Amino acid sequence: MIVLNEVRRATYLDSIVLMRLSRQVAALPGVVEAGLFIGTPANKEILRAAGILGREGEGADAGDLILALKAGDAAAAASALAQARRLIDRPEMAGAPAPPGALRTIRAAVEAMPDANLALISVPGHFAADEARKAMALGLHVMIFSDNVPLADEAALKCAGLAQNLMVMGPDCGTAIIAGVPLAFANVVPRGDIGIIGASGTGIQEVSCLIARAGRGISHAIGTGGRDLNPEIGAIATLMAIDALDADASTQHIVLISKPPADAIVRLVLERVGRSAKSFTVCFLGAADVAAPANARIAHTLKAAAASALGEPPPGPLPRAQGRQRRGWVRGLFGGGTFCAEAQLMFLDAGLAVASNVPVPGAVAVADGGHLMIDLGDDIYTRGRPHPMIDPAVRDAPLAEALADPAVAVVLIDVVLGLGAHPDPAGHLAGVLAGRKDCTRVVASVTGTDADPQRRADQVRKLAAAGVTVAESNADAAATAIAALAGSAERLASRP
Repeated sequence: MIVLNEVRRATYLDSIVLMRLSRQVAALPGVVEAGLFIGTPANKEILRAAGILGREGEGADAGDLILALKAGDAAAAASALAQARRLIDRPEMAGAPAPPGALRTIRAAVEAMPDANLALISVPGHFAADEARKAMALGLHVMIFSDNVPLADEAALKCAGLAQNLMVMGPDCGTAIIAGVPLAFANVVPRGDIGIIGASGTGIQEVSCLIARAGRGISHAIGTGGRDLNPEIGAIATLMAIDALDADASTQHIVLISKPPADAIVRLVLERVGRSAKSFTVCFLGAADVAAPANARIAHTLKAAAASALGEPPPGPLPRAQGRQRRGWVRGLFGGGTFCAEAQLMFLDAGLAVASNVPVPGAVAVADGGHLMIDLGDDIYTRGRPHPMIDPAVRDAPLAEALADPAVAVVLIDVVLGLGAHPDPAGHLAGVLAGRKDCTRVVASVTGTDADPQRRADQVRKLAAAGVTVAESNADAAATAIAALAGSAERLASRP
């Protein structure tokens, strides 16, 4: 094996562009592993753990770009490095637009676009707070896609935003739709009168797509970042988002999505909800005994949240498991942590014990055997390679392991479409399953719309052709798996 590193001094590319470039380089002939990262200490540790950090990369500074790859032999490594250089020099070859060469600063961008009122920050975490402050000093709302931003910085930014009446979405805000414009990992959905506020990116994606596929639309979807409902932050962005949608004439109903906040934060948010003249759906996944104000309905799953927003009755309860009668175990392999949590909660509601690396009330730690739900988007699985929404190959090895285990009766998978996601995740999965006789053990949900670049109907058709059972939602996929354990092969399948 040959490890090669190349360092581009004082070079910056957007993190989404870098993830796409990493995927392109990793797919080159002879390449075993590849990664393109800004040379921060945290990123060097990721490359080091992946076994692809060389001496050149070790010497990179925090403002440098490291190209690192491992190949089977010297010829493959040299060829891949040459192609990688071309991709870096022309990032549009990887499907990403080339950054405007003249706009090197936020101030320059504001001068070129004086009507802009929002800055999307996507830089290494320890630079993100400073860039957000620069944007806010110029009067811009900010969406911070970056993660690994210290909690104290997030609190300071949001307090400053509150004082300036500027929204701070994030850090680690992966999804938003503002005035019909999808940002980061969002889907293409029609404009409408339903607003969404979400600490969960995939939660926003699932609810917005279910609403769109029902023929309705989204006014705005405001991401807050996963820590906004922590006591240290105090739901600052969530409360500002409620204020914004409350004042927005195009929004008639508002959906709140998050994992369960602390009790004091629940009371704070619901008190503000109760003062609104608009109707709300509140989905605190895993929260119990939430007392909703008169203008709000509680939803226990993302599917139920979408149904509530549409004015439809909630899905009926799942039947409780009877005794210990089972037909094997379920293995969930998710790219979205919220999907992983939703599936766990449905299993727990059905009386089935489940282990996971995503903590939800009632679940247990990861263990061998039994029902197991894994969030493959967790850092332990993505070190040195892109997130599974960008590179679905992260799931290939655990999928093969699950299908090789005769004790596993059902494998649950989420397929997430949209901007920023892999161009053909269903095609990749179908290729992995090609030639296998046990594909019917795989149950998948496809989050997306036919307006997405991947076109949901095409993705569903590819999975169905491969023998996969395709459910209409992540909750339906979990319900299908639970029904299979009971021996009732109810198929909640989607039709292409």
